[in-house]
Amino acid sequence: MDTRRLLRTGGVALATAALLLSGCSGSDGDGSGEPGEEERRGPGVSEPPARSPGDDRAAPTAAPLEPLPEGIPADLEPYYGQKPDWKDCGVSGFQCAKLRVPLDYAAPDADEDLELAVTRKKATGPGERLGTLHVNPGGPGGSAVDYVQLAAGVGYPAPVRARYDIVGMDPRGVARSEPVKCLADEEMDAYTQTDVTPDDQREIEELVEAFEKFAEGCEKRAGELLGHVSTVEAARDLDVLRAALGDDKLTYVGASYGTYLGATYAGLFPSRVGRLVLDGAMDPSLTSEELNRDQTAGFDTALTAFLADCVKRRDCPLGTEDPEDAGRKLGDFLKRLDGRPLETGQERELTESLGTIGVLNAMYTEYYWPKLRSALTSALDGDGAELLALADDYYERDPDGSYGNIMYANAAVNCIDLPPPFSSPAEAKRAVADFRKASPVFGRSFAWAALNCAYWEPQPTGEPHRIEAEGAAPILVLGTTRDPATPYKWAEGLAGQLSSATLLTYDGDGHTAYVRGSDCVDSAVNAYLLRGEVPEKGTKCA
Repeated sequence: MDTRRLLRTGGVALATAALLLSGCSGSDGDGSGEPGEEERRGPGVSEPPARSPGDDRAAPTAAPLEPLPEGIPADLEPYYGQKPDWKDCGVSGFQCAKLRVPLDYAAPDADEDLELAVTRKKATGPGERLGTLHVNPGGPGGSAVDYVQLAAGVGYPAPVRARYDIVGMDPRGVARSEPVKCLADEEMDAYTQTDVTPDDQREIEELVEAFEKFAEGCEKRAGELLGHVSTVEAARDLDVLRAALGDDKLTYVGASYGTYLGATYAGLFPSRVGRLVLDGAMDPSLTSEELNRDQTAGFDTALTAFLADCVKRRDCPLGTEDPEDAGRKLGDFLKRLDGRPLETGQERELTESLGTIGVLNAMYTEYYWPKLRSALTSALDGDGAELLALADDYYERDPDGSYGNIMYANAAVNCIDLPPPFSSPAEAKRAVADFRKASPVFGRSFAWAALNCAYWEPQPTGEPHRIEAEGAAPILVLGTTRDPATPYKWAEGLAGQLSSATLLTYDGDGHTAYVRGSDCVDSAVNAYLLRGEVPEKGTKCA
């Protein structure tokens, strides 16, 4: 994995799956924080009753996640009792191992076991070793192994690396851990160019066909695994790893979707919570429709910040001192791509969908804002190569045309964790106006992209729920005020649910806050990890 991708690895694509990823943790390799009608069954089928925007919100009525029994069931004892066989993995200073977990925790069968990839960087000293610090960069679908080897294991603050073994495990279905695969690379190229702002019934049918082909490809290639990649199962895997490493409690830093994984762990195993940092938090009490709508608004907030910065600069290609006017010009440019894609110097053209993803990718971190200004300058002159490169970076498409697993794993996890936002094109179409209120530039594409999970098999196993984790040790939740992928109010929501949480606010731009250049944030998190000190209530960093 290219280190630059770690700038956004840690987000959450929600039900938009492979057409919109929320991004990943904001750390790069050195820790500096530098370096997007008719029902599905066809004509003649009546549409479901219209729903009012927002009437599916879960908030106070969502049931709490119930903890699992504290004892280890007899049929799981062999998994909890295993000891990792650490070996050199070809990266200086790091070791690798495999963890065996059951495919189905309800019916463990050794013949169906999964092998999950784990890496660690041992504590460097000086100082007494505090145990294991598990990390997850989010996604869902981001590789924790890559994140440890390229970022956390070398870029986390030295006092933290001195006292903790830094460990990352690719969750089931991700990267090196029985990866989900859905499409051939050429098919994925076509999928990423799918028009997600359909203008007529023919384009709606083409979009539905693309979603169906994607879902069918996942089901065909992933098989039974596709029904067992939920966040609850990944949290249970994390508990097996905790025990296998000999730790009584879990100490953990999770970014973006990694906060949902970490909070789920706390809800299932509150008595085993050590020090949990949940950075760029998700709110598990919300439905997938609300999550998608909130994320649409979050990206609009980030775009507003980018535009306000852009118009102050001489190299801003949008040619105005008015951010609102600049936003209209950007929106008009993306709309023009719908009918007139740009040449890129290769076989693929820059379509509206790829151009939108390129812009979205730059919203995860201010480090990409100069890249976006340059890419838009070139694109407005007729050359789409730079903006296509930003889109390829988002999709983890390498120059040789091969794709990583992140978009497939992302869809697989999101589509099984929650019921889809919409069950038909008619529902998505009705939601467009509401999504456009959240973002005039992105709203239409976000609404249609959220239809993806409607065509998914197997059926979702989860529902919106509160996570209270009664009895857990103090938990630290971080929220960034202008985070595009995990809006700040999600951090407020999660902190309000967790019985032992403290919210630390970062007043700034970009996705996530830890190890992104704020001494205030880093000092507070380090004090918590090293000494168990929780910031005062209401602490805000800028």
